[in-house]
Amino acid sequence: MAADYTLVIWAADFTLPAMTDLPPYIVPHSQEEIRILYQDENLLLVRKPDLLLSIPGRHPLNKDCLITRLQQQYPTATIVHRLDLDTSGIMVIPLDKPTHAHISRQFQERKVEKRYDAIVYGVVEEDTGQVELPIRCDWERRPLQMIDHEQGKHALTRFEVMERMADRTRMLLKPVTGRSHQLRIHMRELGHPILGCDMYAHPTALAMADRLLLHASYLAFEHPATGEWLSGDCPADF
Repeated sequence: MAADYTLVIWAADFTLPAMTDLPPYIVPHSQEEIRILYQDENLLLVRKPDLLLSIPGRHPLNKDCLITRLQQQYPTATIVHRLDLDTSGIMVIPLDKPTHAHISRQFQERKVEKRYDAIVYGVVEEDTGQVELPIRCDWERRPLQMIDHEQGKHALTRFEVMERMADRTRMLLKPVTGRSHQLRIHMRELGHPILGCDMYAHPTALAMADRLLLHASYLAFEHPATGEWLSGDCPADF
């Protein structure tokens, strides 16, 4: 990491329009700060809080998000990848079009190295392993995803046990592919759902944490301008 400082950006004072019919779900307006972990003229590495969208939602009440907040300070900032609402952790934010295109291509070609910290239900016996199960959207229950061996897209997650506790396990997850909800659904299929997951965990695992215990802790890629390997660490706070 080339920088050793933190810039804190708080939520803007968004004016919410009057609505006669509220949508089924209004995203909480997280007041936790976005932290700048690294900055140069081409890109940012930032820490997204949990309960903050990466991009604006469709409903007017769900416009507050990471990129909207960042653009107050960095007007040219764009989104090249996303983290789920409930997932915290590191993201790369391009500041110009060539950088966006270069990093986007690295994601598409699976050249970006990603690691996640997670705490899952139960004690995982294997020290290392992988889950390779195809995933597709569960169209009747969107945004849920499902395993489908006929129509699903290839999905591969490698894992490593970091710590075993009495009723849970801390895991290091390394997604090779980047399917929606991949880590959540793969851990469920492994028999160890992520604690606090309101989509795929059973009631006991859901009740064991007051948030989704999934955090993007590491990101590494080729810097588009210098050609050097740039890596960023963002330790989980759970």
